[in-house]
Formats: sequence, C-alpha cells, structure tokens
Amino acid sequence: MTTTDNIATCVHCGAKNRLGKPPAGQVPVCGACKKPLPWLVNAHQGLTPELEAGVPVLVDFWAEWCGPCRVIAPVLEEIAREYAGRLKVVKLNVDHHPLAQSAYHVQGIPTLILFKNGQPVERIVGAAPKHMLVQKLQPYL
Repeated sequence: MTTTDNIATCVHCGAKNRLGKPPAGQVPVCGACKKPLPWLVNAHQGLTPELEAGVPVLVDFWAEWCGPCRVIAPVLEEIAREYAGRLKVVKLNVDHHPLAQSAYHVQGIPTLILFKNGQPVERIVGAAPKHMLVQKLQPYL
C-alpha cells in the first residue's frame, strides 16, 4: 500500500483511490474491486474531523525531524493494510498542529493515541515494535 496525500493504492487490485470521507459508519472501499482499503491519511485540517469514523482511529503524532517517527511509519502502513476495514490511521504532524499536541498532552514523539467513538482509549509513546502495537490495539478492533 502506498498513500500519498490521501491517495491509496489498493493492495488487492492496484487501483488508485482518493481517500475522502466515507458515509457515516462505513470505511473506504476500492472503486474497482470494492474491497476495504487501508485507511491511512494525513491530517491536514486538524484532528477533530478525522476522529469521525465508524472504526477505531489510531493517531500518530509525529514530526519530519523525528528519527523514531520515521522508523515507525512503515509499521503503521503495515498495520493499516492488515486491519483494512477495521482501523483508520491518521498521521498528525505536531509542527503543523501544535494545538492538537497540547490538547492531547503529547510531550514526546512519536506518540500514538487510539480513539474509539472519538474518545482516547489507549496511548503508546515511542517507536514500539509491531507486535506490541498490535497487542495494544487488538482489544479495540
């Protein structure tokens, strides 16, 4: 899966899809094969609109200059791909959205916060290995 500025390539058929906001309670599906797409987006307009999803939302608070943030990025892409249709992954650059960083008490990056029904339910600080991330996410999926 590749995601560039909210365009996802379907892992099933290779079609490129723009990730807009799906209807309430639904997840994005491929326009060609109709299978769930990995839902990995960049938060350009803040966090609040991104939390309105019918599935749990994992927010990655990161920055371009952060080495551990770059390490965990491919892991988050894998998780988005593996949990397509069950999880939305949102990347929020703290340099561009300092108010969101402050509102959710993010003091170190990367910080991952899992939201369910718009409320934070789990927090992971640091570049944790994939198996640990999946273990923390599993009860909410």
